[in-house]
Amino acid sequence: MRGYYHSHCHTPKGLHGYLQVESLKKMSRKRARDDTMLNSMSYGDNQNGENASCSREDSPVYPSICKEAPFSDDQEAQAERDACDYRTKITLKVARSGKAPRRVRVYADGIYDLFHQGHARQLMQAKNIFPNVYLIVGVCNDELTHSKKGRTVMTDAERYDAVRHCRYVDEVVRDAPWELDDDFLARHKIDFVAHDDIPYMTEEGDDVYAALKVKGMFVATQRTEGVSTSDIVARIVKDYDIYVRRNLARGYSAKELNVSFLNEKKFRLQNKIDDLKDKGKRVMENIGEKRVDMISKWEEKSRDFIEAFLLLFGREGRLSTIWNESKGRLMQALSPPASPKRDGSPNSSNSSNHGEDQSSPPPKKSGRFEFSPNSHYLSDDYSDDEEERQHSK
Repeated sequence: MRGYYHSHCHTPKGLHGYLQVESLKKMSRKRARDDTMLNSMSYGDNQNGENASCSREDSPVYPSICKEAPFSDDQEAQAERDACDYRTKITLKVARSGKAPRRVRVYADGIYDLFHQGHARQLMQAKNIFPNVYLIVGVCNDELTHSKKGRTVMTDAERYDAVRHCRYVDEVVRDAPWELDDDFLARHKIDFVAHDDIPYMTEEGDDVYAALKVKGMFVATQRTEGVSTSDIVARIVKDYDIYVRRNLARGYSAKELNVSFLNEKKFRLQNKIDDLKDKGKRVMENIGEKRVDMISKWEEKSRDFIEAFLLLFGREGRLSTIWNESKGRLMQALSPPASPKRDGSPNSSNSSNHGEDQSSPPPKKSGRFEFSPNSHYLSDDYSDDEEERQHSK
C-alpha cells in the first residue's frame, strides 16, 4: 500500500490518470440513472394519459397493460386475422410442442357477468394452454343470455368492456353465438376452443362442444371452486338489508333502490344507531390507558365496598352481633326467671342428671317465727281432726 501510494499519488501523471478514471465512472453511473428515470417518467405519462402512444406491439413483455383488447371488428383485430394463414392447420400435438408455424388462435366464450377471479383464471388457462397463443373471447349479448340462462346484473356492453380489460385477452367477439358452427370457426380462423369439460346441453339434449371434441379442437380448462356469479348474487341477496343501508348512507334514494317508505325509515334509523355505536367505540379507544386505570380503580373501590358491606351486614358482622346482644337483653327483660322447685317435686329426682355447669337452686327462706325442736308443731303436721279427737276424750 505504501509503495502504491508513493508511485501513483505523488507522481503528476499517475494522479491525473486516477482522477480521470474516477470522473468517467461517476459520469457513466449518472447517465445510466438519468436514462432510467427518463424512461420510467415517459412510460408513466403515456400509461396514465388518455392519449397514450404505447401500443400492444411496443410492450412485448406485458402487451395488454398498455391498451385494452380490440373488438373483432376493429382494424387491429382484422389486421391480425388477415395476417393469419388459416390454410396451415395446427394439430393438438404440434400446438403443444411449441413448433407451430404461426400463432395458435384459441377461442373461449361465456357470459362473464360480474367479472370475477374465476373468469380471469379461466382466461389465464386458455392463454397459457399452448405456447404463443392468440386468445379470442366471445361474449353473448343480453337477448341470448336472458333466453338461455336468465337475467344478468350487468348489461352486455358492460360485460364486453370488462372482458376486454383482462390482461390475457387479445380480442373480444361481441354477440357471440351459443353454439359454434363451422362458418363461425372459419370466419374468425379459430384453431381450438377452450372451456371446462362439463357438458353444456342444448334443447335437444346434446353437448354444445361435442362436435369440437370429435374434431380434436377442444381443450379443457379447470373451473375455480368456491366462486361463481350465482354465489356472488346469493351473498347479496342474503345480506340485502346491509347493502341497502350502505347505499342509503352513500346518497342513493329509496326510489333508486326500490325500497318502501317504512323500510327506508327503518334502515336510516339502523344507520344512525350504528353510527352512535361506532362513535362510542372510538371514544373508548381514544381513552386508551385512562380507561384501563378507570377500570382498575373501579375494581378496587368495588372490592373495598363489598368488604365493608360484609363487615357491617354479614352473618358475623357488627350489626348482627349488636342485634343478637340486644335480642338477648330484651328477652331477659320480658321473661322473668322461673320459680325454684321443691325437693319433693317430680323434677327434683332428675336434677342430678343435669350437668355440673347448671346452677344450684336458691336456699329456702326462713320463717318469721322459729320453734324449738321439741315442739309438737315441728314433729308432725297439726290438723283439726286430731284436736277434735283430744276434746272427745
